[in-house]
Amino acid sequence: MTTDDLAAQAPKPARSRSRRLGLLLRDVLVIVAIALAVSFLVKTFLVRSFYIPSGSMERTLLKDDRILVDQLTPRFGGYARGDVVVFRDPGGWLPPTVEQARPPLVEGMDWVLSVVGLSAPDSKDHLIKRIIGMPGDHVVCCNAVGQITVNDVPIDESAYVSLADGQSAPQEVPFDVTVPENSLWVLGDNRDHSRDSRYNRDQPSQGFVPLDNVVGRAFLITWPLDRFGLIDFHHDVFAGVPAPEGR
Repeated sequence: MTTDDLAAQAPKPARSRSRRLGLLLRDVLVIVAIALAVSFLVKTFLVRSFYIPSGSMERTLLKDDRILVDQLTPRFGGYARGDVVVFRDPGGWLPPTVEQARPPLVEGMDWVLSVVGLSAPDSKDHLIKRIIGMPGDHVVCCNAVGQITVNDVPIDESAYVSLADGQSAPQEVPFDVTVPENSLWVLGDNRDHSRDSRYNRDQPSQGFVPLDNVVGRAFLITWPLDRFGLIDFHHDVFAGVPAPEGR
């Protein structure tokens, strides 16, 4: 047996194994970093996850449902009457809350999960409602049979408004508004249990939601699995509504 043969059969130095392990760990870290970066970009510019903190959108959305919100499409096509939108509080819509302090490890894990879309820690800082009035629309409640009118056309909301047994229409909360530029008039589907535009006319936004506050359009229920599916915008309800005068 030659010296070369003996060298070939000798155990490989420990530093060679350490080098391979180091390369493996490096590759794993790179993959994780890329995945986090992609998830962050998706969440920031494309899709975000939220959960529903209240019953104000029943029967369309139930408390604790998890949803996905499209942030990209509305930037190109805008919004429409009937869209279900998530938005930041314009000021005074939500009661002040005091969050209990959590251990740093829990906060850190929640942040990481939010980056990849598995957690939605800021859901309670946002609201979700259905668009009833677009910029320039004249929205009035109510006509003789309890219907809201948009640009003098009554809309039949029975397809999505939640009513108590025996009710034929939600409780009337009179209003007569013209939606300003770059704003929306929004109402909850659970009309008698929703603190929406009607109840915030004394706030700085006068009940309107600035478009700059809108995160995006909710389009998919992801959890629980037995409710998985697309969210219906019921655009047909508003099909007969004309554009505002002068548009």
